[in-house]
Parts: sequence; C-alpha cells; structure tokens
Amino acid sequence: MNQKEIELSERLFRRKYEQLGKQEKHVAHHLSERTHIARNVAQDLSEKMTFGQRLADNVAAFGGSWTFISIFGAVLVIWILLNSFILIRFNSASFDPYPYILLNLFLSMLAAIQAPIILMSQNRQAYKDRMSAEHDYEVNLKAELEIMTLHEKIDLLRDKQWNELISIQQEQLVLLSQLMKDPKKNQ
Repeated sequence: MNQKEIELSERLFRRKYEQLGKQEKHVAHHLSERTHIARNVAQDLSEKMTFGQRLADNVAAFGGSWTFISIFGAVLVIWILLNSFILIRFNSASFDPYPYILLNLFLSMLAAIQAPIILMSQNRQAYKDRMSAEHDYEVNLKAELEIMTLHEKIDLLRDKQWNELISIQQEQLVLLSQLMKDPKKNQ
C-alpha cells in the first residue's frame, strides 16, 4: 500500500483504504500504478488444472456429445441384437438373455461413474464462471474509476478555461472603460 492508493481510495471510492474490500484494493493498486488489470481468467485457470480435472472435463465433454450418444445407442442395439440372435438361432442361453440384466448392470455402473465426473466438471465450470465474473467486476470498476478521473481532469480544464476567459473579459472591460473615460486621448 502506498500513499497514492490511499489518496485514490479516499477520492474515488470516498472511503478509507482500510474499508475497501479485497477487489477494490486490487483495483486501487492497479489504478495507482497505471497497470493493466485485464487478463484471461479461463487460460489462467486451465494452466493450473490437474490431470484428474482435465480428464473429468474431457469425460464430461465427450459424455455430453452427440458422438457419445450415437456410439452408446449403437452399442445398445448391437448388444440386444447379438443376444437375441444367439438366443433365437442356437436356442441356447446367450451370455445376457432377455431382459438383459448384465446390460442393465453396465448401464447403471456407467451412470454411477459418469454422474460424479460430470458434477466435478460442472463445479469447476461454476468456479471458472465466478472467477470470470469477479474479474469482470474489477475491470469494470477500474474503467469506471478511470472515467471518473477523466471527468475530473476535464472539469479542471474547463474551470481553468473559464477563469482565463473571465480574466480576459475583465481586462477588456478595463480597457473599454479607459476608452470611454478619455475618448479624446485615444484619437
């Protein structure tokens, strides 16, 4: 924390530096240092992901795709047709006779494994969204404060120009009054 951050917090936030939240202090720091605050939050988070997190995201992405649904549907149809063909053709017990209890067991196991993996991926995506929203807030706050600072500078320039115009006008009035008092002298 430096003096410039303290002054900025009191002038722009209208609060003491100690009363600011973590994000506001972060913005005040970047504002006082005149540094960029924008960054790619998704890239920062993806660089820190573990192997398990990347695997969960890939499983969730594949499990929620039309490719998975197509492959899964094809496997189910093949399983049912193969078992039915063996049962009808050879009139013997197939490896999973109707009502396909083994297939139901595999489907239940797949759902039991896939659901928590997808939930882990969704939780991580929600975390990314929160981080992105917090970063957007910081960027927007800094932009708003920069705009306020620009408004203050423009107001100061305008006031300075008005003061200069008034002083010029006063000088003109003095000269005009001198001209009016002694018209013969000026001829």
